[in-house]
Amino acid sequence: MPISPPTSPVPRDVPRTPDAAPGAADVGPCACGPTRRQLLRGTGVAAGAIAGAGVLAACAEQKPTPQEAAASASAAGAGTVVVALADVPVGGAVSAKVGGQDVLVTQPTQGEVHAFSAICTHAGCTVAPGDGELLCPCHQSRYALTDAAVLGGPAPEPLPAIQVEVSGDDVVLA
Repeated sequence: MPISPPTSPVPRDVPRTPDAAPGAADVGPCACGPTRRQLLRGTGVAAGAIAGAGVLAACAEQKPTPQEAAASASAAGAGTVVVALADVPVGGAVSAKVGGQDVLVTQPTQGEVHAFSAICTHAGCTVAPGDGELLCPCHQSRYALTDAAVLGGPAPEPLPAIQVEVSGDDVVLA
């Protein structure tokens, strides 16, 4: 004689999870959908992701464009010392701050100096001195030492120039 299935949809001898309602059984995640604990965990993750996205958006809004950074650095005024000339390697560059902005000072040949905003024209990352060029560590955009022309990578345009000159032993804003 065949055995008939139980009339109750949930067998009483199945162990319960700690967050299950009294008298209910845990029949697995697929039969009843997510548990209350799983829903709360998911809500926390989603809320964290939303909060994190908000923080990132706020940070992104505060970043100056490369042109704004160059203008802000230039606003420090003519004669402002950017860096000592001896600190700028011939055939290379050095990072500096002027007017609170990151800048790069280059010396392609002895005595020839240039300065540029250090804000990448692609995604706003901070460009750094590279080996005979300027390099963005985020997406590998490369810029020339003499005019910050794009040598490679996704950058759409050169870094904005900042007018500088040599005055005694220093590189100063012109």
